[in-house]
Amino acid sequence: MLTTQRRSLLLERLARDGRLVASDLAAELALSEDTIRRDLRDLAAEGRLLRVHGGALPLSPTHQPMAQRRDMASDEKQALARRAAGLIQPGMTVIVDGGTTHQALIPFLPLDLSCTIVTHSPAFAAALEPFRAVDVILIGGRLFRHSMVATGAVAQEAFSRLRADLCLLGVTGVHPTVGLSTGDAEEAALKTTMLRAAGEVAVLATPDKLGVSSRWVIAQLTALTTLVTVGARPYWLPPHITHLSA
Repeated sequence: MLTTQRRSLLLERLARDGRLVASDLAAELALSEDTIRRDLRDLAAEGRLLRVHGGALPLSPTHQPMAQRRDMASDEKQALARRAAGLIQPGMTVIVDGGTTHQALIPFLPLDLSCTIVTHSPAFAAALEPFRAVDVILIGGRLFRHSMVATGAVAQEAFSRLRADLCLLGVTGVHPTVGLSTGDAEEAALKTTMLRAAGEVAVLATPDKLGVSSRWVIAQLTALTTLVTVGARPYWLPPHITHLSA
């Protein structure tokens, strides 16, 4: 089997099974594990998969600049935002992460909503200008341009002192074994602090974020309270997590 054929087979298996185990593939294809590991390493370098100990996992396709992400799955983001807007109730203190899906929430919030929203996204804070009864707390720090949110020690310290009712958390991957993940180490650490500051944690996930993972783990699925998706409940979702279908 040619190298290109073998690597195409690996990607097909990964799409079908959601995971590759190097030792199993080597035995099946009568190849050395070194050959399979080399294939996985090269495919990972091309951004086709995520290498993990013993094999590989699907890599989230959402690692794109903000301008490009605005146009990805726009109809699905609108549907998720419409379904999730009801999670923000009067009197609550809500942490809202950055991201294009959360930005889509704005048109679906009632103008007379009275609550406290804490965010490190300048764009989301500015979009709340018409909501006169919303107390907006903008967390500062070093601007992470990929997501246009504040990060770093200043932001981490501020979130660590907060106690909120709900956190709307942005992720790039929701995987049954890896959990919640994102593509940047510093941002992952901040997101971990954000979810720990809230009584409940909700994730709005377009289909391209389900069953895939990114390099940096935020938390296991046990930290999640509610998953809002388009369509049916993922079969691998733990029973304690509420599923809202858009």
